Amino acid sequence: MSTRQKRNSKLSRLIIPAVAVSFFAYFGFHAVHGAYGLNAKMHLEHRAMELRAQLTEIVAEREALEKRVALLDNTTLERDMLDERARDLLNVARPDEIVIYR
Repeated sequence: MSTRQKRNSKLSRLIIPAVAVSFFAYFGFHAVHGAYGLNAKMHLEHRAMELRAQLTEIVAEREALEKRVALLDNTTLERDMLDERARDLLNVARPDEIVIYR
């Protein structure tokens, strides 16, 4: 009885490494450029820094407004603040005053 054996070609040895390299290339590309990759992380960190800066501005503005509201309290009412608010709400000014709207 004779058996026929198949010779291994040089290309058959390269199939598994070629498939492995293609998988690594695919996942490596998406690890850098994908929706959750390194580039997306950099964009998210940049956006977070912008939002933190905006938050500090808004917090400072709110604190300034809270101070102005505290001056309008009945227990600590200041005449200058009352005069300023009344003139602003009633659109009243003296003839010798200059009004600058912001």
